[in-house]
Amino acid sequence: MVDRLTHLDEEGRLQMVDVGDKDQTARLARVRGEIRMAPETARLIADNKVEKGSVLEAARLAGIMAAKRTGDLIPLCHPLNLTSVSVDFAVGEDRVEVEVEARINDRTGVEMEALVAASTALLTIYDMCKGVDRGMVISEVRLMEKRGGRSGTWVREG
Repeated sequence: MVDRLTHLDEEGRLQMVDVGDKDQTARLARVRGEIRMAPETARLIADNKVEKGSVLEAARLAGIMAAKRTGDLIPLCHPLNLTSVSVDFAVGEDRVEVEVEARINDRTGVEMEALVAASTALLTIYDMCKGVDRGMVISEVRLMEKRGGRSGTWVREG
């Protein structure tokens, strides 16, 4: 556990963390989330019958694009040169689950990029399906695993 928040200086002012002294290492972050919906909506997505087009492909592209823009969206995130971002989906009876994996060789982690990608993919699903199901619920967006850097590997238990 860190003794203090790294985005605050000794006087409590916001700061961008200086990562210049850190080693460049291979880093990975894996995030999962889901959007719950009516079973009919999940069937429309699975059968690719949503009027607006391919929901999952639009959400995949939106997630990748969002990961690339995280430094523009989250005020103190470093802009990163990602080496890869994958966005995958599993359509269930009443939900769509998303899993994002982001990779980089750099001095800082990619957790925020993976979280933003998953959230944006889920929001895109909502946007494309809201005409048939306004009761959808986005939930459980969470870091599952991170690798690399000084803190090493972390994997969510359970």
